[in-house]
Amino acid sequence: MRFALMLESQQGLSYGDHVAIARRAEANGFETLLRSDHFQSFPGPAGRPTTDAWTIMAGLARDTDRIGLGVLVSPVTFRHPGVFAKVVTTVDEMSGGRVELGLGAGWHVDEHRRHGLKFPELETRLQMLEEQLQVVAGLWSGVRGWSFEGAHYQVRDAWYAPLTIQRPRIPLIVGSQGKPRAIRLAARYADHLNLYYCTPQMALAAFELLDRECRAAGRDPAGVTRSVLLGTVVGRDAREAARRREQIVETFEYGGSPEQWQRENEMVWITGLAADAGHVFGAYADAGAELIVFQDFLPDDLEMVDLIGEMARAWSARPGGL
Repeated sequence: MRFALMLESQQGLSYGDHVAIARRAEANGFETLLRSDHFQSFPGPAGRPTTDAWTIMAGLARDTDRIGLGVLVSPVTFRHPGVFAKVVTTVDEMSGGRVELGLGAGWHVDEHRRHGLKFPELETRLQMLEEQLQVVAGLWSGVRGWSFEGAHYQVRDAWYAPLTIQRPRIPLIVGSQGKPRAIRLAARYADHLNLYYCTPQMALAAFELLDRECRAAGRDPAGVTRSVLLGTVVGRDAREAARRREQIVETFEYGGSPEQWQRENEMVWITGLAADAGHVFGAYADAGAELIVFQDFLPDDLEMVDLIGEMARAWSARPGGL
């Protein structure tokens, strides 16, 4: 099992905050640091500062040395795929080949309205997602004269340079809650399927469907990385775990008690004592996950980043562990 850390950066994180967390994550041995791509702050107080995800990634490409960098996920409504392919290629070159790109249909209507962005109906956004995956992959293929004719995007006689440092291309991520359409897109166009808010049983079913869709598309299923995104709030002891759980409840403006919140979320979050998290890793490993992505809603708490790193290293070092 491999491990990554994901930040909900729209919670008011500055560039300096990102650098501090990225260096802490790198020191703790995380494979990748991922961040969200939102223009509106949530959860918690509205109106906090937000940053552009790929500008931040460009800076981190120079201010880190080893850790992979990526965005999970960038809405197709934010950027044109031809321009976006060039942006991500540039950041990949700046990082020495450490970047991944997640693409998604987008969902937060307010951040579109407040920034003058169009927000088509879901079916249209899903069509845009499929076409953007094809356009980005086609440009990154380096095939001179490549063309694409879609309902939303057209490319004619492409001549794309420079090629991506990572070959055959920068890895493309599709995120899904296990929905068949997204899994089909991942099987056809992506290099990495990330599942969110899925129990181990849901993950097993989704990965089995991915296998079938890959074979139907003529791809080796082993060529698609399988990961799960898990909200994470843990402590070294019961008191620390309770304190952080109370912070999460406050952050989400949850109406019930911290204990009730934990009961409702423990199937798709890692909560409680860090020392007890091994059974969660094992359950997702048995379901077919290769990578756990820890979703951090307490980004100011660098000590929890250290604890999550210790938790991951302990699992990796266990006798007979994955």
